[in-house]
Amino acid sequence: MIFLLQKTLIFTIPLLIVALAGMYAERSGIINIALDGIMIFGSFFGALCAHILRQDPFFVDHNQLTFLIAMVLAAVSGAIFSLLLSFSAINLKADQTIGGTALNLLAPAITLFLIKLFFSKDALEMETAIGGDGKPVDFGFAILNEDMNPVGQVFFDKAYLSTFIAIGLFILLSVLIYKTKTGLRLRACGEHPQAAASVGINVNKMRYLGTTVSGALAGFGGYVYIATVANGTASGTVAGIGFLALAIMIFGNWKPLGIALGALLFGFLKCLSVIYTQINIEIGGEKIYFLNDLKLPMYFYNMIPYIAVLIVLAFTSKKSRAPKAEGIPYDKGAR
Repeated sequence: MIFLLQKTLIFTIPLLIVALAGMYAERSGIINIALDGIMIFGSFFGALCAHILRQDPFFVDHNQLTFLIAMVLAAVSGAIFSLLLSFSAINLKADQTIGGTALNLLAPAITLFLIKLFFSKDALEMETAIGGDGKPVDFGFAILNEDMNPVGQVFFDKAYLSTFIAIGLFILLSVLIYKTKTGLRLRACGEHPQAAASVGINVNKMRYLGTTVSGALAGFGGYVYIATVANGTASGTVAGIGFLALAIMIFGNWKPLGIALGALLFGFLKCLSVIYTQINIEIGGEKIYFLNDLKLPMYFYNMIPYIAVLIVLAFTSKKSRAPKAEGIPYDKGAR
């Protein structure tokens, strides 16, 4: 059970932070369906940063510092890439859904082209450093301690640095959007931009802010996904995590608490689809791998998270309340 909860937390973190990314953009009035593409873009530059840094023995011996620098670069890359969406939606007043779709198509094309051009491979692996003992070194866990109670083991044994950073960011940004003047202004621009402009709020500026924060979080989430879930490999895909995060955002009704609950639910289902062969119960001293013993094909378990998305959205869509002005270009003359 502890193993399952630990793995669920690892799968939950990227979903949590990317769903929050979607919320920030849409609360400002910009539909960001480009989350998947931004994750791919950020994950590539994070992996590239880690790959380059770990050519230096200093960074090989300081894994967590390398991990942190790569996360920051991934976030910056995601923020820069999201400016394409901001510019098309705010300055050009282009259709935001089409703009987001274009970025989702552009990101894997760019990353695969660069990987092929500079590395002559189909994927970029960042876990290639060799330590002083001659063995491959990966980033590993920030905390590794089994001498804890069950709750402590879930959160602090086999825990990545990114887990604590993501949870801290989630709490901080959730407070910011609901308890600060900037957050109130940003939400006003997603509900009624004309009313916000009438009291002196720069709507375009706030929408740029919301989308840029969204891009930074998505880039960060993309790198966290490949570093903790995808074995440190940037391959032009994040397994649809960006789209799953969008569903979580809708399920959570564009609110942080709902997003957190949705991320836990779908993180568990996503985890289940990957480690079902390792889940067991102990009866009479014998471990029974009951899910694996069902002999169901692997594809069945891979489908579960996405089928669950369709079912949940079908039952919750009527209660969803999206920001009223999302997807609508701001026009100063409109009322």
